[in-house]
Order: sequence, then structure tokens, then C-alpha cells
Amino acid sequence: MRRAWIATAIAALAFSAGFSDLLWAQTAPRRAPARVIVTPQAPAARPYPSPFPYDYPGPGYSRACTSWLAEEARPSGTVVVPRMRCEWVRS
Repeated sequence: MRRAWIATAIAALAFSAGFSDLLWAQTAPRRAPARVIVTPQAPAARPYPSPFPYDYPGPGYSRACTSWLAEEARPSGTVVVPRMRCEWVRS
């Protein structure tokens, strides 16, 4: 009889502890998400080098690109990689 009472008491304590955690999780106030305000600064003259030899030459020009697949040796073996070359042409 005493063992049954102890088992019941332990089960009740475990249930009440789990139930209180569940109750606390439901009633805990939610915080508002963090807000990050971004204010742009004045653009720098040239923060990084241009990927092209020169910039857009002006109106009347467009970029003509040629692409192809090339083999490239890698430690894992030869692989086929895409390549591209572009130039400004008068349109």
C-alpha cells in the first residue's frame, strides 16, 4: 500500500512539474523582434576595384558577351566549368 502511495506521489510531482513548465511557457510574455535601422551613408568614390577594365562608355554602346565551357584540372579530377568574356560594342 505504501509503495502505491509513493508511486502516485512521484507521478503527481512529475506531472505537476511538467504541467507548470507547460503553463509557464504559454504565459511567458513574448518580446518584440529586434529592429535594425539602416541609414545609408554617402557613396564612396570607388570602394572597390571595377571588375571590368573600364566602365560603361556611354549611350550607343552595349555589352556583347561570349560564353563557352572549358575543362579545368582540379584535385578531384578534370571538370567542365563555364567561362564568359564580355566587351563593349557600338549598337
